[in-house]
Amino acid sequence: MGRIMGALAFGLATTLSGLVVAQARFPLSALSSEPGDVPTLAPVLAKASPSVVAIRAENGTADQQQATARGRRLSRAASHESEGHAGSGVIVDAAQGLIITNNHVIGRATDLTVILVRGRRLRATLVGADPDTDLAVIKVPADDLTAMSVSDSNRLQIGDFVVALGVPFPIGRTMTAGIVSGLHRSNIGIAHAEDFIQTDAAIYPGDSGAALVYLRGELVGINTGYIGPSGTNSGVGFALPSNLARRVFDEILAHGAVRRGTLGISYEDPSPAMLREMKLAIPRPVIDKIDKGSAAERAGLRKGDAVTAVDGIPVREADALQRRLALVWLGEKVELSVLRDGQPMIIQAAMDETGRAQFR
Repeated sequence: MGRIMGALAFGLATTLSGLVVAQARFPLSALSSEPGDVPTLAPVLAKASPSVVAIRAENGTADQQQATARGRRLSRAASHESEGHAGSGVIVDAAQGLIITNNHVIGRATDLTVILVRGRRLRATLVGADPDTDLAVIKVPADDLTAMSVSDSNRLQIGDFVVALGVPFPIGRTMTAGIVSGLHRSNIGIAHAEDFIQTDAAIYPGDSGAALVYLRGELVGINTGYIGPSGTNSGVGFALPSNLARRVFDEILAHGAVRRGTLGISYEDPSPAMLREMKLAIPRPVIDKIDKGSAAERAGLRKGDAVTAVDGIPVREADALQRRLALVWLGEKVELSVLRDGQPMIIQAAMDETGRAQFR
């Protein structure tokens, strides 16, 4: 993390000092307005806010307490553990009472309470969680709930306007605005499997698990963390794309957990000597072992192949390759772009349960 200036702050139990005003600047034509009124984002809040909830997590285990303490140190903000506030969540299925949030919001708490927009409190139970993507699904009684529409995050472009909603306790419900600053961000250190939307819409401690939305009020991401020097936000926030959240959600409902596949390979970052020998202008992870009978062997991958991209997304380091492969489920196909003897190739492999991809 030495390359990242400042500390990574998660949405754990903290208290902010004062109200921070978002600094995003919008052209007036981008904002909603009613005849005779000033331009406003209020319609976005009115549509999306009923689906955003606060989550209290009580009676956590030592693991959760340590995670809370870590979040407090990183954010350098006062703890509010007495209130039991953990973070936020988004109602995505009103008929079944299902809510998506971050796994680090839930921890291993034994007592979960969801607080709706008008203050109503509901007991919640854990349906399932995926620590690798830092996502979890919880369930409350399906009584007069409002679900948020989920949009296609693959349509996002850098420069799109977005709004972040959450409940950074004890301030209360908060809305900030900004743009999409980057896509497919990884190697952040937030989760094992990373494919983040980067935004300058402020994300505060306690916003974890809440919604990043289009100006139409539709969900495009789950707010997860930010990089900043303290409890304030420096304009570098990260949200898990809605399409990834939907995949994890569906897998948890179907199987109780995410079933990940493997290729059966190990790989490493090339040494300077390997770079010269392989004539690689840019460092790429190099496969150094292929398990017998594995998906990699059946697909035609070879020892010495340098992997340049996964499903069209470039990778330059072994840990980045690992994070990309962790986003491919059991039975799904993955497309690897490789260099073999200096020649580019594309190889498709179906992930299976043979071996486990490793890097050194």
